[in-house]
Amino acid sequence: MNKRRELFSSLAFSKKGQGSFETRPPYYIDEASFNRCSQCSGICEKVCEENIIVLTKNGSPVLDFTKSGCTYCDKCAIACEYGVLNLENKKLINVKFEIDMLKCLSWQKTMCFSCKDICNDNAVEFLGLFRAEIDYDKCTNCGFCVGVCPTNAIKVKKWQ
Repeated sequence: MNKRRELFSSLAFSKKGQGSFETRPPYYIDEASFNRCSQCSGICEKVCEENIIVLTKNGSPVLDFTKSGCTYCDKCAIACEYGVLNLENKKLINVKFEIDMLKCLSWQKTMCFSCKDICNDNAVEFLGLFRAEIDYDKCTNCGFCVGVCPTNAIKVKKWQ
């Protein structure tokens, strides 16, 4: 029964590995400020060097880690005309990445280092050659590991 519940829970998440919440750029003060985005031309999406900012129906920015990751380059905050994204509010992206052991190739005894190779912070560690784990003390929540995973084993969870 528990396995069945896990299966249906995983199907509820999008192919992107992200739940029903919106992952915001790391420069906002509160969710209410995104109401001002409806007046904007979406400049943050245009200046994003990694092309991971996409606009919701109301024009507010969210991050799509399937394309790439966030370099924390500050360009979206600098370009924001309405002060929704602001350098003074810079913080880590409010998510947590988790490796699904059932989907991860390394946990299935197949050598795969896609997530480790892309991680500039050395936050992905392996026990021997297998069993990938994320060291949350090193992880900067950039999300580069998500899109390179060949089995979509890295899930984006809301940070509690």
